[in-house]
Amino acid sequence: MAQNPTDELLRRPLYVYDLPPESLGGLTLKPDADAVVEAATPPRQTSEASPDGTSGSQTCSLCKLSFVTVLDQRSHKKSDLHHYNLKQKLRGQSVVTEAEFEKLIETLEESLSGSDSEDTEDDEDQGRQESTLTALLKKQARLTEKRNNNNNEDGDDDEVAGRPGKGKPPLIWFSSPLLPENTYFGIYRALFSEEEQRQSDLVDVIRKKQLEPIAMPRPAKDGTLPPVAYKGPHFFLCMMGGGHFAAMVVSLAPRSGKAGSTTMNREATVLAHKTFHRYTTRRKQGGSQSANDNAKGKAHSAGSSLRRYNETALVEDIRALLHDWKGLLDTSELLFIRATGTTNRRTLFGPYEGQVLQANDGRIRGFPFSTRRATQNELMRSFIELTRLKVREIVPAKIEPKDSDKAAQSKASLKPVKPALSEEEETALLHTSQLQAFVRRSKLPALLSYLTKNGLSPDFDFYPPEQNHHTPRLLHYAASQNAAPLVLGILTRAGANPLLKNTEGKTAFELAGDRPTRDAFRVARSELSEAKWDWDSAKVPPAMTKSEADQRDEREKHEADKKESDRRKAEEERLRVEGPKVSDTKTRNKNVSVVASMVAKTPQERREEEARGLTPEMKMRLERERRARAAEERMKRLQGGS
Repeated sequence: MAQNPTDELLRRPLYVYDLPPESLGGLTLKPDADAVVEAATPPRQTSEASPDGTSGSQTCSLCKLSFVTVLDQRSHKKSDLHHYNLKQKLRGQSVVTEAEFEKLIETLEESLSGSDSEDTEDDEDQGRQESTLTALLKKQARLTEKRNNNNNEDGDDDEVAGRPGKGKPPLIWFSSPLLPENTYFGIYRALFSEEEQRQSDLVDVIRKKQLEPIAMPRPAKDGTLPPVAYKGPHFFLCMMGGGHFAAMVVSLAPRSGKAGSTTMNREATVLAHKTFHRYTTRRKQGGSQSANDNAKGKAHSAGSSLRRYNETALVEDIRALLHDWKGLLDTSELLFIRATGTTNRRTLFGPYEGQVLQANDGRIRGFPFSTRRATQNELMRSFIELTRLKVREIVPAKIEPKDSDKAAQSKASLKPVKPALSEEEETALLHTSQLQAFVRRSKLPALLSYLTKNGLSPDFDFYPPEQNHHTPRLLHYAASQNAAPLVLGILTRAGANPLLKNTEGKTAFELAGDRPTRDAFRVARSELSEAKWDWDSAKVPPAMTKSEADQRDEREKHEADKKESDRRKAEEERLRVEGPKVSDTKTRNKNVSVVASMVAKTPQERREEEARGLTPEMKMRLERERRARAAEERMKRLQGGS
């Protein structure tokens, strides 16, 4: 059967700067292009990887974000940004964008971790930690209370989100005779200058932006392109954050393919690119070293000194790169930059001597969609997202029916609508995600602190129950995760009930998957006494003290080490007496390497042997000590080199 030309066109990746003539014919601006519209289907963009032409972005209608894959959308649903916007909606306030949320985090007075010391990472300190969302909500509550008490409208309004300007939608929509009814082409507004947007004929502006495909000259041996490559129109894209920096200059002219065809994906001509990464953010603490120094004073430790050195080096590297690329930046059509936070913006926009970028440059744009960590691949993905034509079905707003029509409709059978979550359900969902995260990351002090601060029972029922039927409570979840220290702490310090069962009729002990976790129940039985719970009904075996469990583990570890040592000695003796069985040189060399591996252990084997038999907390403490020693050695080498 013959292929429909329109369907064939829409399956191709339509590049804004090289649109087929048939797509430009009859293109007209949608009358209400500046209005915020609701979509019946998520935005879809043509893709070579989709044979049926129906692939497209997933969306979050609450946060006004679109995602390439379902996994990205699910990850967003668990993010602090989404949970924060849920809280805003429940309070009747406006949601915030990703950039606005990041600015709110930057203005937090306390460290996101909530810990009082800079480099202390002992597990006891984790009990004082707060999540990003909790810290932000607490600060908002304090500021709101302060304004109410002072009746002062001018206080810290700029620091509290919830009232951002509506602005214009990121996409401009165009109708075309090639598209079905209520379906439109979309182009990002950021690709047009303010002057171009004010013109009456925006379609004519698009026609003038069309570029002829070019055959890009081959780069030199060192990877640089000849000067002719820099004369055409190009974009500068830059992202930075968390010690990561990525920048790229991309030519807008499409690259010629076979038989004069042009493609977009992986065919964009990169004129220059560079990435940097420096260790500048504090582990598990979320903030930069300079921000912590400004808030709490300068810390004195090997880690903090290394981070300060790396922050300075990163600034110097970035500014040197911008200076080298000054010619490319000065001739760029647009500059797409993601640099949230005072420190990052000061790195790019100064002021400093020899400054290249100016904050008031009219070419500067933000990325009008969600972005990930600053990498070259992310920059290329963003460039393709920016310059690819979107196809979307937009359902017109329905006219409110008259009272008589409403009465008639009420009699008709309506499709059941899933009820919106109440505030209590939203809160339970948030508590569930936070508690499960503490268990997965083995954060017992932080978990106990969270229960206390929020007034939660250790037998708190996870929400939604249908998704947590196997592990409906903390103790069940910790046992199923084989988190022995968490099990012991939840029983002895939080006071969880081991008799409670899940919907399958199993107690928490029956979900334990290894012996250390089962031993944790037995140790808890010993510490809490027999009278505390009916341990037999909880299926917990006889009590065992912690010293008995540790002695048994140590005895078994010693026996295993002795058995392994005896095996090694026996194998070495056999090889010494018998010698190689085959005269082939390769076989002899192999035997020699076998003996060498038996005699000398690798560093990884030594580390595993040191950590064998230790609890997760002890393993974490041992790993931190190793990293601290390594950081001190690096600092000594840096100081010696200077």
